[in-house]
This record gives sequence, C-alpha cells and structure tokens, in this order.
Amino acid sequence: MSLLRHVLAPVMSALVCMGTSPVALASALPAYPEVRAAHRPSALTLLDRQGTPLQSIRTDPTARRLPWVALTDFSPALRTSVVLAEDHRFHAHTGVDWSGLARSTWANLAGDGAKQGASTITMQLAGLIDTDHARPAQGRSVVGKLGQIAAARELEARWSKAQLLEAYLNRVPMRGELVGIPAASRVLLGKHPSGLDAAESALLAALVRGPNAARDVVVRRACALMQQQRLDCAALEPVASRALVPGASARAVQPAPPSDAPHYARHLLRSLKPPFPATLTTTLDAGLQRLAVQALRQQLAELSLRHIEDGAVLVLDNATGEVRAWVGSSGAALSDAAAVDMVLTRRQPGSTLKPFVYAMAFERRLITPASLLEDAPAQLMAGSGVYAPQNYDHAYHGWVSARNALAASLNIPAVRLGVMLTPDALFDRLNAYGLAIRQSGGFHGAALALGSAEVTLFALTNAYRALANGGRTANGRQVGTSAAAWLVGDILSDNAARAITFGLDSPLVTRGFAVVKTGTSKDLRDNWCVGWTDRYTVGVWVGNASGAPMQAVSGTVGAAPVWRTLVQALHDGQPSRPLPMPAGVVRQLVAGDAQPARIEHFLTGTEQAEIRRGGHTQAAAQYHGIASPQQGALYAIDPDIPPKVQRLVFEGEPGQWWLDGKRIGQGARVSWAPWPGRHVLELRLGGGRVETVRFEVRGASINSARPAASASRPAR
Repeated sequence: MSLLRHVLAPVMSALVCMGTSPVALASALPAYPEVRAAHRPSALTLLDRQGTPLQSIRTDPTARRLPWVALTDFSPALRTSVVLAEDHRFHAHTGVDWSGLARSTWANLAGDGAKQGASTITMQLAGLIDTDHARPAQGRSVVGKLGQIAAARELEARWSKAQLLEAYLNRVPMRGELVGIPAASRVLLGKHPSGLDAAESALLAALVRGPNAARDVVVRRACALMQQQRLDCAALEPVASRALVPGASARAVQPAPPSDAPHYARHLLRSLKPPFPATLTTTLDAGLQRLAVQALRQQLAELSLRHIEDGAVLVLDNATGEVRAWVGSSGAALSDAAAVDMVLTRRQPGSTLKPFVYAMAFERRLITPASLLEDAPAQLMAGSGVYAPQNYDHAYHGWVSARNALAASLNIPAVRLGVMLTPDALFDRLNAYGLAIRQSGGFHGAALALGSAEVTLFALTNAYRALANGGRTANGRQVGTSAAAWLVGDILSDNAARAITFGLDSPLVTRGFAVVKTGTSKDLRDNWCVGWTDRYTVGVWVGNASGAPMQAVSGTVGAAPVWRTLVQALHDGQPSRPLPMPAGVVRQLVAGDAQPARIEHFLTGTEQAEIRRGGHTQAAAQYHGIASPQQGALYAIDPDIPPKVQRLVFEGEPGQWWLDGKRIGQGARVSWAPWPGRHVLELRLGGGRVETVRFEVRGASINSARPAASASRPAR
C-alpha cells in the first residue's frame, strides 16, 4: 500500500499544481437520505384511499427497478455473497482497498493477462450515484481513478457502512434491463430478496461481476463463492436453470403486480410529470373497484350470446367529486379492445339525456310534473326530411303526466319538449353541464333530446352528479335551478311512475332512495344506466367498442344489473335517504284527467289542484281529410334502422287508403313501411269524395337482411 501511494504521489502533486485537487474531483456527492429519496422505481404503484395497492404501471421503459429495500430486508446469505464477491475487505477499509489496488495496478502494468479491477463497493457506488465517477467504456484515466478514490473517501466519511451496502444493493446493474438486487431477485427467481438462500445469493452475486456473462461463467463464479463459504455447489444447477436460460424473466414465477385499475392509472399518469413517485395514493376504494370489475365481467359473460363484450363503470362521490371506482374495460378475456378506456370514449347516450330536457322545461315553466303530455305519433320536420320518433316498445300511451313520461322514458313527449326548448338552447344547456357535445344543436335537431350526440361516461356521470347537487357542476358553476333538478330526481326515484315501461320489479329498484335513468342508443349499439343516491353517483355503460350492435339488450337487461349491484354495495348497512326538498318546491294535491288524485310537487307559483288536457278534446282530435302526411312532405330513410321499425303513419278521416293505386288499409289511421320514390296517397271517403296528397321518400336502400333482434329502439 505504501509503495502504491509512492507511485501515485507525483501524479497527485501534479494535479495540485495544476489547481485540481483529487478531493475537488469528487463533486459534492449527495447524502444517503437524498439518494434514497431520489430512488424511483420503474413502475408507479397506485394505492387506494386506505393504502391498499391497486395498480402497478410502468413509467420507465429503459430499466426495471423495484422500490427501495432496506438492508435488513436482504437475506444474510445475499449480503455475505456480494461482499465476498465484490469487496471482501469492505468492513475494514475506508473507501479504498490499497492492497487490492496495488495488486491490480502491478498486474495491469505487467500486461500478461486480462485487465483487473480493484474498485471497492464504495468506489463502485460513487459511480452509480454520480456519472462523473462512472467507468468510461474505454477505461479510466489516472485522473478519473483519483477522482473515484476521492469520492469513495468522501462517501465513507459521510455514510455508514450499512448505508453504503444498502444503496449499492439497490443500485447495482444486473442482467438485461434489471437494476438492483431486488429487481433481479423478483424477476429471475420470483422471490423477495429477504428469502434468497445460499445458492440463489451466490448466483446473483456472480451476476454483479458480469451481469450479462454466459451461463457457464456465472455458474463457475457462483460455485467459487459457495466453496469459499464451504458450501456445496450442487444446489446451483437448478437455480441457474430457472434464472439464466433465455426468457427466464418471462417464465419465472413472480408475485403478480396489482392490476385492478389499469385505465385509471393511465389517466392519472397523463396528468403527472417526471420524476414519478414510487407510490401514489388515489381516491379509489379497492373493495368497490374490485366489485365493479367483477360485476361488469359477470354481467357481460351472462350476455355473451347477445353479441356484447365491452363495458365501463364510474363511481363518484357526490360531495367531493372524487372517483371511487373507474373500470375502463371488461378485460382481455372478454374484449378485443381491452386497452381502450371506455370511460373516456364518446358514445351515443340515448335516453340518459332526457332528465336535462325535463329539468330545463320545468325551470322555464313550460310544464310541471303533473302536466299532461300527449304520447302519440308525431312527425317533425328535420332539415330536408321528416323525423318520426317512436317509443321503445312501439306503443303509444295517449295522455300521460310529465312524471310518467320521464320516469317511463317515453320518447315522443321528450322530443316535443326538446322542440319547444329549441335544439340550440338544449345544446347550450347540455354543454353547460360539461357534456362537451361537439356538433351544434342545429346539426342534431329534434333527435338531440333522445341522445343523438356523443358523450363520454366520465362527462355524463359528472353531469348526473351535478343534478344530484342541485345543478352545481364540478367546477362550481350553477346550471339551472336546484328546484328543477330536485324535481327530476324525485321523478326518477319514483318506481310507480316508471311502471308502465319497466314494471314494478326491475333492476332499477333498490332498497333505499336512488335516482336512476337508462338509455339505449340507435341500433342497440350502446346501453347505459346512470343515477345517484344521497352520497354517490354511479354510471355504467355496456356495448361493443367496435360499434357493432348488441342483440335485444335494453338498459334494464344490460347496464342496470351492474348499476344496482354497486348501489346496493355502496349503501350496505347505511341506506340512502331521499334528498331534502329545496326552497322553491311545494306539495299539492292534484286531481284531473288521466290520473287519480295524488300528491304532486311543483315549482312555487306553478302548482295546480286540477289538471286537464289544456283544451284538447276528442272533437279537437278529429281530422278533416288527410291530416298526415302534409302535401309535398319529404321523408328520409335511415339505412341503419331495420325496415320493420321504420313506419309512416297516415292519419285522417275514417275511409279507404290507397297508395300509388293500391289499397293499403281502412280506418282513421294506417301505417306503411316507407320505400324510396315519389308517392301519391289517396283517402277515399263516402259520397265519392277523394283527398289526395303527394309526398316523397328519399334515402339509401334499406338493409333488409339486418336481423330483427338488432332493431333500432330509441332508448329506455
């Protein structure tokens, strides 16, 4: 050692004369707490609100590092093997093994064999935490070696031996992309480093010397280590067979990382900037998240014969807006598009937009919950054609209260209200709730009230949460009035009011208070169930990410069972209670046409004790001649809707109906499946009187081969 110092002295003196002290070469190295705090695993682990691991997501594709492991959590066998292999005088020297450095120097000067290194664990660590002291590919210069020596001395002066060894074990490069003993132990051997035995420890210690060395070289070095410890090398062969064969990292039995919220993890990751933390506590609830995944997959598995494979779930806390569950896909076992986050994908929401239509109509005092609305065939001009909405069950219910019309999800009354409000005003209101509809109200026309626009489950569920909070959105904006929003919630929690469509026993019925609305988009491509309780808002979507139609899957058949499972679980032991009636709402006993006497709720100033049909009488409903279609009417065929669903209704005085010279029916109303072309409709009445109307049907040829099971039924 003294001879080596004698050899290095002139060099060190020369550096001092040049104004470069070896100590200066050791740039201000960080302290142990800084190094440990700066350690970043290559994957971010999401924790739920109680600290339960939920999801691991890779954030560094260039290397695989695990969370920092304390020295006491490495097995004694591993610590012994690494020190023996890399620096057997580690616990005795102060950063530099001078005798070892001397032997290495003379051997390298002799030039009679391979280059020998003499870097201690401390010297190697200096290069791992500061690239200025890392070994260049062409080898170190004398100046570089002196800087490494000075850095090691500085580390030894400031760190304890335990801290040095702990940092080294966590930072040392291992095989391939693996960094640190914890990653190598987990990936190659499927073990936590605390459980490594003597053979496994020797193998990993040998890899420290040559991370990517050939199998026989690693095994030979590992065996030498075991022999130094007077251990039998026989146990090495099975360990090497597991860890060192090609593809070992893929086949090793490894503890599966948590994977319960992959889409939410990617959503959060987009909002973070490097460096990423090792763990991140979220607002998710692990139990609820796993239940949502399970309920969705179970429901889709039961519906697999109906051509449905995808789904999504979102659960929000009403008070804070925090996400309690986020399921973006049904998973690879069921879906061909498992990587697509359907919580953030735009789809047609169907009838789930009706609550916003009614809330706006209540607020503008166009109607009250007791108002009678006519559910009868309607033909509305829409651009160059006529829009003829139909109910889901293709039946008409005559005069019904607004309460029943909304709760039972009747389409025609909702469309009439949308026209009264105007599509542009409705478009503005929906976007005020955060739905971010792209095309204008004029683009969608009257169909906007039935959900022809595209929205995300995230936006729709947040909009429902705003209704639950009296019209206050996530950004604190007040949309409409709290009284109108409360009326909508009161109606959609009324199981009796929805009975004409859904019956008294459906998946929409819960033990406690719950507001709920289903929706099905055009051609059964999307199926929704969204609603709120006194504490949570739950949104569920099912369908096919590809856009393919489902077969006979309505809102109550598809999404509602999942919604109900989650609502029941959220309020297990703590039933949901009705929200208090806000100022501006009054109760009133109501009697009148089409409804028995009952208690109804009104906005203050709109209450009525008796409801009549507003002047509409049977006499007023009589027609003179042909009432529909109008002269010169233009209709458009939708090629996506099966022909049995698309019907034109001809109405007028009772008589014989003839179309293009052929008799098609008799009475005051007949229906006809439209066909492209110009047509002449005649109504032949008594006394030889004939009424004539000419109209045109335009559009692509109807796809008559489409199965009836996928018929377009504007949503329930």
